[in-house]
Amino acid sequence: MFRFKKSNIAEDPDLIASYKRTGDKCFVGELYKKYAHLVYAVCLKYMKDEDESKDAVMQIFEKLFEDLKKYNVGNFKSWLHSTARNHCLMKLRQEQSLLLKSEEMKKDFPVIMESDYSLHLDNRNGDETNLFYLNEGLKSLNEEQKTCVELFYLQGKCYQEVAEITGYSMNQVKSYIQNGKRNLKIFIGDRYEQ
Repeated sequence: MFRFKKSNIAEDPDLIASYKRTGDKCFVGELYKKYAHLVYAVCLKYMKDEDESKDAVMQIFEKLFEDLKKYNVGNFKSWLHSTARNHCLMKLRQEQSLLLKSEEMKKDFPVIMESDYSLHLDNRNGDETNLFYLNEGLKSLNEEQKTCVELFYLQGKCYQEVAEITGYSMNQVKSYIQNGKRNLKIFIGDRYEQ
């Protein structure tokens, strides 16, 4: 369990003002002593894991070094509670996104890589041949398809992340990935028939 010391020094606005004025991290350290147990409780409520919650507390307070310089905080305790809650929700969304990404890849990736042609190869260089054809196939795609397929399959981005990176709409991303996947399958299939 986390053990925290209570701080008896200054009021929150004074600590924040002193930190902004001097940049001395000991003032944020005093806020940590005062509120870490509350932040830990919020994190534990959302994350349901003690170690992850402890890590989240440290991440939240490390981020305070930047945030306190950027924002004017009126009620620090309330603001910190919201910050901790948002941090946890973002972490949970990221985990959910990774899980969805993993499921998307499991579902879609074999369609590109597996074909009747590659299942019956006898040579020892079959994997190298597959990779060569995959690489050549990627070069044959138009720029939009190539970018979306590489981000989605090779870099493990989800549809939403691909859309954000490329600026394409979600429907465009899905279309480019689907068409790129189909064109890759055709390209690879044609090479094995030769």
